[in-house]
Amino acid sequence: MSSFWSSESSRTFVVAEIGQNHQGSLSTAKQMIKAAKECGADCVKFQRSNLAEKFTVSALARPYTGPNSWGRTYGEHKAWLEFSSDEYRELQRFATDHDIVFTASAMDAASFRELEEQLRVPFIKIGSGDADNAPLLRYAANRPIPLIISTGMLDWDQVCSIYTQFRHRKDVALLHCVSSYPTPPGDIMLRMIPLLRAHFPELTIGYSGHELGIQHSVASMALGAKIVERHFTLDKAWKGTDHQASLNPAEFGRMVRCIRAIENDVPIDASALIDRLREVLQGEDLDEPELLAALKEIDSHHRQLLECERPCYNKLGKSLVYASDLNCGTVLTESNVQVKVSEPKGLSPRLYDSVVGRTVKCAVSKDDPILMQHF
Repeated sequence: MSSFWSSESSRTFVVAEIGQNHQGSLSTAKQMIKAAKECGADCVKFQRSNLAEKFTVSALARPYTGPNSWGRTYGEHKAWLEFSSDEYRELQRFATDHDIVFTASAMDAASFRELEEQLRVPFIKIGSGDADNAPLLRYAANRPIPLIISTGMLDWDQVCSIYTQFRHRKDVALLHCVSSYPTPPGDIMLRMIPLLRAHFPELTIGYSGHELGIQHSVASMALGAKIVERHFTLDKAWKGTDHQASLNPAEFGRMVRCIRAIENDVPIDASALIDRLREVLQGEDLDEPELLAALKEIDSHHRQLLECERPCYNKLGKSLVYASDLNCGTVLTESNVQVKVSEPKGLSPRLYDSVVGRTVKCAVSKDDPILMQHF
């Protein structure tokens, strides 16, 4: 069982997702760690990527010149926002000195190994972009490190597949998540949390929110989420695509105070929830029509790739690609197949096992997307 969260605990584990909101600045990252601790967060989380492992050459080379860009290409932009291993160790020490848990999402298999074996973080997050990454999930399932897995952009069958892989573990958490920045209230589907708790009792259930404001995140905890994760920023006007759907220190602090005020009373029945939230939320933080929209009745078929998630899926959804140049007639082995963000897209990573063992009927190149017409 994880020492940070459990389905039986009354205390909610609150994660401040710094991600890449640090603007590529080590000093800004330290300011954010310190501010998150002052806001009452239990943990700060970054995002670790090995760019050559996460993206194909063409995906890195595409022009990226909008107002949020830190480079001429997407690769230059992402490289600007990545810290080195030594810089990560410095941030780890800083977080330890400020008595807050430090970890990161592993955005590819190489980063997973680095976080576990070199940086030795206490647990690893697998984000929604890799929640259908069959080889990464299989690898992670057999490692001893505790895991948090988000479920954005998935359908219910895929969530069930994750559960099947990890149900033997007492140190794995599954987060309800909608990968839309910001998420419209009608798509938040807060009742997915009690649904996940009912279907997957062996796993700890939490919530990773990308909506505006704090009320839905507080409500998620009241419905049984044992982990609440929100993106964190020092200034929503900063350059970057995540800042708008992040909480600033004042908002994050209010969210934590509200969570702590009612976490011993949960789970609260959905019908009594709004009355309880009226008691703890300040006027500016409560919007009852939006809350009701997020509390609409749902069932398992509502967990599918939503229209509001398509922009994120189109930008960061991963594909099966070739790991090397191959001749016509090659029988694919696991060493020939990788999972990366690819442009154009290839087959879904969930088809990994059905691709291994197939024979390619044409010559292919490293990083080419794997397509059905190749067989």
